Amino acid sequence: MNYKEYWDKINEQNGILHSLYSSYWDKYSDFSTWQFWVILLSLLLPLLILYFVVDRKRLFEIFFFGYTVHLFWAYTDIALSRGTYLTHTYFLFPLLPSASNITGSFLPVGFLLVYQYATNHKKNFYILTILLSAANAFIFANIEEAVGLVTFHKGFNSFHLFLLDLVIVFVAYWFTRLMLKFRIHTKEEA
Repeated sequence: MNYKEYWDKINEQNGILHSLYSSYWDKYSDFSTWQFWVILLSLLLPLLILYFVVDRKRLFEIFFFGYTVHLFWAYTDIALSRGTYLTHTYFLFPLLPSASNITGSFLPVGFLLVYQYATNHKKNFYILTILLSAANAFIFANIEEAVGLVTFHKGFNSFHLFLLDLVIVFVAYWFTRLMLKFRIHTKEEA
């Protein structure tokens, strides 16, 4: 196949895949299912909690950290889904990424609040992150799997989620700390 033939085939298959997702959503994941409401709640509840407890004096720093966690997890989830290692079997809408509630709210807000707590109260961020990652991977992900919201494939399991969680959050933390150093140096030079 040449370049154009590849893209014609990819676009054709994407159209078929989108049609399948839409049909599936209409039949198994729409507003009439309890799964839809669980997914919606897991998107909105963390954001509602965040609204009331975020440290508004450090809003940019804390949201930068949370946004970084969100981006890293969103791209990681896309890779896991495309590689068919992890499937989110229920989702808000067919056009959105299937784990938008998890990667866009649940995980970032959880870790953002851990970051805020650890830095405000001089607690060990790494230990708190390990504990939250363990809860996410070994409790929440297993509950999701048990009720059919997620499935693991190709030997991928909760332990892999735990390790990915740690890598993503630690890198987001180091990146945030680096940005804070740049901000401090810039202020000192001015």
